[in-house]
Amino acid sequence: MASLFSLLYRNFCTTTPATTVGSTTLKAIVGDIFKERNFKTLVEKFKKSSESYRFRCKHRIYEVTVRRLASAKRFSDIEEILEDQKKYNDISKEGFAVRLISLYGKSGMFDKASQTFDQLPELKCERTVKSFNALLTACVDTKNFDKVEPLFRELLSSLSIQPDIYSYNIMIHAYCEMGSLDSALKFLDEMEKNGVTPNLVTFNTLLNTFYEKNRFSDGEKIWVRMENNDCVPDIRSFNAKLRGLVLGGETTELVKLVEELATKGPKPDIHTFNALIKGLCNDGQLEAATRIYSELAKNDLTPNRSTFQALVPCLCEKGDFDRALELCKESLNRRCFLDVGLLQTVVDGLVKDSKFDGAKELVELGKERCYGKSGLKMPCDGE
Repeated sequence: MASLFSLLYRNFCTTTPATTVGSTTLKAIVGDIFKERNFKTLVEKFKKSSESYRFRCKHRIYEVTVRRLASAKRFSDIEEILEDQKKYNDISKEGFAVRLISLYGKSGMFDKASQTFDQLPELKCERTVKSFNALLTACVDTKNFDKVEPLFRELLSSLSIQPDIYSYNIMIHAYCEMGSLDSALKFLDEMEKNGVTPNLVTFNTLLNTFYEKNRFSDGEKIWVRMENNDCVPDIRSFNAKLRGLVLGGETTELVKLVEELATKGPKPDIHTFNALIKGLCNDGQLEAATRIYSELAKNDLTPNRSTFQALVPCLCEKGDFDRALELCKESLNRRCFLDVGLLQTVVDGLVKDSKFDGAKELVELGKERCYGKSGLKMPCDGE
């Protein structure tokens, strides 16, 4: 955790020359807040620092501090910090109000986000579609899915706000999160009917969910609607389709599409090749999958957790625990943390093949990197 705060300290403290707040630089104040471990003291320091306008302009300081408190379930402290902000004139600016609503939402405190939105008129802050969207997002962030559409309808009628592309994208995302894909499509129809043109975010949200739910034909219909709206797909769009082909076991089509992307674009990324590797592994084409893996560096791509999670189980099924060990070691050295159960499978397989040194090496590396308290261990017959 110390390295995280050091990184944040460097990112936020690069103003030259340093801004002075009283006799202390803003750089020093930010550093002090990031280093503070006592939450009660942290809250007091944050409130005191908030008296500075320049401090209040530092959005990320608010985000990181509130995230720390939320992780520790210090919700009363979050409320104390954010409610204290309402005494400043900044609250009359909708951007500042949106920040508070969003932070409450990210902390899982929807009631406080809604209360803040309701308070804006008395705080002399005009409510527009921006704060409206912030409240909708807070509703989604806190998983209050049953409240999203009633809130959407109620606010539109009571405030005469015209929803924009972001409003509709939030609603479509909410229904995709719920798995209510037909309702998501109804919102796509509604936005087009109301003269709001869907964008790439709209379509990629739908593509990802339809293909993820193995509704391939419906995903293909979304491509047609993209074309009708002159919306050019990006690599995320194609990656969604590739994952759909993997789920459908369409390995031939999967390989064909990747080959087309390699020649015509958009340029494939690591997620593209992860889908290809996964599809080949599912189809039993392990050698082809490992060849793709070995060529990632030639394409300036770095394997990630999903890459290893696709390959290692397949190697284990084939009984190739030597290569599985090498990939596990590489993943851990890259800080790509695999499921501990998968690592244990590799350890057990190595022990079964009497490759005790390799098994012990993996156990020790796993404990050193991230699994010290996970239960990763040598089987009794390998100790």
